[in-house]
Amino acid sequence: MKRRELGKTGESVSILGFGCMRLPVAGPNPACIDEDLAIAMIRKAIDRGVNYLDTAWPYHGAKGIFEPGASEPLVGKALADGYRERVKVATKLPTWLVKTRADMNRTLDLQLKRLQTPCIDFYLAHTLNARYWEAMKQADLAGFFEEARKDGRIKHVGFSFHDRFSIFQEIVEGYDWDFAQIQYNYLDQAYQAGEEGVKLAARKGLGLVIMEPLRGGFLINQVPDALRAHLAGIRPAWSLADWALRWLWNQPEITVVLSGMSAMEQVEENLNIACGAEAFTGTDEAAVAFVRDALLQRIEVGCTGCGYCLPCPEGVNIPRNFMLYNDYCLTENEKARNHLKYMYGNLILAPGEQANRCQRCGQCEEKCPQQLPVGETMAKIADVFCS
Repeated sequence: MKRRELGKTGESVSILGFGCMRLPVAGPNPACIDEDLAIAMIRKAIDRGVNYLDTAWPYHGAKGIFEPGASEPLVGKALADGYRERVKVATKLPTWLVKTRADMNRTLDLQLKRLQTPCIDFYLAHTLNARYWEAMKQADLAGFFEEARKDGRIKHVGFSFHDRFSIFQEIVEGYDWDFAQIQYNYLDQAYQAGEEGVKLAARKGLGLVIMEPLRGGFLINQVPDALRAHLAGIRPAWSLADWALRWLWNQPEITVVLSGMSAMEQVEENLNIACGAEAFTGTDEAAVAFVRDALLQRIEVGCTGCGYCLPCPEGVNIPRNFMLYNDYCLTENEKARNHLKYMYGNLILAPGEQANRCQRCGQCEEKCPQQLPVGETMAKIADVFCS
């Protein structure tokens, strides 16, 4: 499998990384990972050339992000029997939980035990946005990173990101990072850090790790039949995963693409794609642009995520509500819509951030550069997600 150098780290990593957020589970409880299958999947990927494994403190937690999940311990088990020496391990500091530098040290020490390793190769500040970035600066994240690198507990530092481009730029320029991790795919080319973030990271010499290359499965499961047929007419042998992954690997700024694989069949398919020889062409790029434009036309709310509408006096997270509502409108699959409703009510938004808190005061509409009917749309979102 091809490898690329991850920015300032100088480390050579596989272009396909194994994301351990969506491992197979035995039953409805996300903490009950099917350990035998998950370990077999991870080791199959390593045996075929994958050397980048990504996990995090809350992945596969039974109660959301506020308790340690089952993913890190599972990764530790999978890397026994000599597999640890063959891979680079990435995990993340839960920025929403730590308040002080002492908290950071305690959390990292526990993660090392959970992963059964004396050192983490790539350590990220998890899900940085404007609020968490400010909190981490106040808590001396930089001092913690330097301490942990000096004593050998971590090798390289980065951050994962969920906010608008201007905040990404501020974070990139606010510390001497080795790499960054962003959500990026052919549909989200202008979302969050987006294409501008890809170019900025390259100019700054940062390695770039991509999450959500398939948009949580949307680019596999929710592409309408007519668009599937359009792509199949150009590349009959390619799956929808081929299109999404190859589009990313065609960009030299991108180092490694994470795939959250939950079945052995997905491991096999992604490995075959990553090891394939066919290059992405101009015709392929035009086909992806056609599909992207067709999908974007179905998006209900033209929110760019600029955040000018915030803060809401009632605490509503307006951009996040719009994002989830657009995802709901884009899909016609009832199972996917029900999953979005579950995520909305249980994991993604706190009760105080949900659409039913909107009082239609109009302050956000006065500030919105897109002149969106925020109050009217919040009522629709509340009907979908809060009723």
